[in-house]
Amino acid sequence: MKKNNFVLWAIIAIVIIGSVFGIIKLASKSQAPNSGSDTLALTISAINDNENIKGDKEAKATLIEYSDFQCPACGSYYPILKKVAEDMENQVRFAYRHFPLPQHKNAKLAAAVAEAAGKQGQFWEMHDLIFQNQSDWSEEKNAAVIFAQYAQDLQLDLAKFKTDIASEEIKAKIENDYKSGVKAGVNSTPSFFLNGEKMTNPHNYDEFKNAIEQVLGQSN
Repeated sequence: MKKNNFVLWAIIAIVIIGSVFGIIKLASKSQAPNSGSDTLALTISAINDNENIKGDKEAKATLIEYSDFQCPACGSYYPILKKVAEDMENQVRFAYRHFPLPQHKNAKLAAAVAEAAGKQGQFWEMHDLIFQNQSDWSEEKNAAVIFAQYAQDLQLDLAKFKTDIASEEIKAKIENDYKSGVKAGVNSTPSFFLNGEKMTNPHNYDEFKNAIEQVLGQSN
């Protein structure tokens, strides 16, 4: 009798475990599409006239970077992306979007500094200075003083520069970039989108170049 009860309880346990596994598997299948590149392609914001763009604006390949000026990984990618943008300037348009991470205390200020320089036609020049000298200002309490020196080096109108840094327009631009990143599923920097699809971060220049050339080949 005890043996029969043991067998009966064993069968019941197997049925319950099987049912739970089936429910979990079904749930995972129903959720899978949300993590795919097709969904991301639908939620990445389109390029607009307010973007920081370099390269051919009519190019068939668009590379968008969500970046944080204080992020060490973004700093490591900077020379790679600069070379890609220069070597393929007639084949790709490159857009930089701000995604300042909360743990980086000078990141929002750096983003505002770049945007303020952009108001005087020198976003990319300031972008380069900020990344090239990342270690000089990254952890400094007086980062604003350092950034003011960069503005002076670029011969910007310093009064306008300082006013623009604090402007609601620039704050809104940075916030909108950040929100568009969240909407697209960005949760770390740098994050890249090529023609609307999130990339598994390429490790070097050749991987970026090959991915762009593949997209260009598909569009012909």
